[in-house]
Amino acid sequence: VLRGMKILEEVSCIRFKDATEDQSNYVRITGESGGCYSSVGWQNGVRSYNLQMNALDAGCFRLGTIVHEFLHTLGFYHMQNAYNRNKYVRVVRKNIKKGHEHNFRKYPKRLSSNFGQKYDYGSIMHYSPHAFSINGKKTLEPLTKLPKGLLGQRKGFSEYDKKKLNKMYGCSKKKKNYTHE
Repeated sequence: VLRGMKILEEVSCIRFKDATEDQSNYVRITGESGGCYSSVGWQNGVRSYNLQMNALDAGCFRLGTIVHEFLHTLGFYHMQNAYNRNKYVRVVRKNIKKGHEHNFRKYPKRLSSNFGQKYDYGSIMHYSPHAFSINGKKTLEPLTKLPKGLLGQRKGFSEYDKKKLNKMYGCSKKKKNYTHE
């Protein structure tokens, strides 16, 4: 978790601090059952950020997943929720597990702005082609041929993720420290 925070600090002007007892607005990181999830963006009070306990480099305890959830906390929605997604991917609703349809909702531009960046198949915030599949078939089909493993990757930020984050938070364009492994 600390490494995920450090990575975000390395690519942006975002800085994480320990919450103090007198603060009423902060992110509470938990390890409860129920998967990997986070509140999206600023909200008054305590925001949820959960990483279900698992072995290191498995489940929620993969570095890319930790960063993905922090990006939710910082205001990122999933890429396939973008207002313009129908130009780039087709949602195959008949293959989605019952109860998970909300994960494929398309949001209006005011909620899913790309901050001037193009639709990003390689975003750390994009679901994989088989996300929440009921039958092993694709729930997301790209409308163009892509390299295998690009859609839904959790290895690291794409260049567009970094640019979007920095634009969203008004970070200096001079900061070029954008690499991590």
